[in-house]
Amino acid sequence: MSELLPLAIGVGLAVGMLSTELLGLAPGGMVVPGYIALHLARPGEIAVTLAAAVATFAIVRALSSVIIVYGRRRTVLMILVGYLLGMAFRRLALPGGLFPDQALTVIGYIIPGLIAIWLDRQGVLETLTALLGASVVVRLVLVLLVGTELLS
Repeated sequence: MSELLPLAIGVGLAVGMLSTELLGLAPGGMVVPGYIALHLARPGEIAVTLAAAVATFAIVRALSSVIIVYGRRRTVLMILVGYLLGMAFRRLALPGGLFPDQALTVIGYIIPGLIAIWLDRQGVLETLTALLGASVVVRLVLVLLVGTELLS
């Protein structure tokens, strides 16, 4: 899959730009649709990643009622909290964790934080629908370009 990653990210950038320009909806970060498209055959990983993103959004929103969080500080905090939650989910999936037999892990390291940033900026429903729609389009383009055997 690693050889497909640059192609998926490139196609995802183009599809994300089209989504933003034509629909006015950002699909959760510039590189996110490409990463999600490569994992569409593993819905558990997508669900865990989206859960980490929503949890990140909720945690930073709660923290912002106690501390001053805006601008660059808010962006970095979203990515940091998403990273930490992703690492926590990875620990749960290791042998000896709560779900050792599950291959349920978070996609990427900063993907949950990037999604959370757009959940905060654009809204939950808008971001999630744009992200899933763009990811499906990226996946379809990848199937047309490289075939289904490489995407399994």
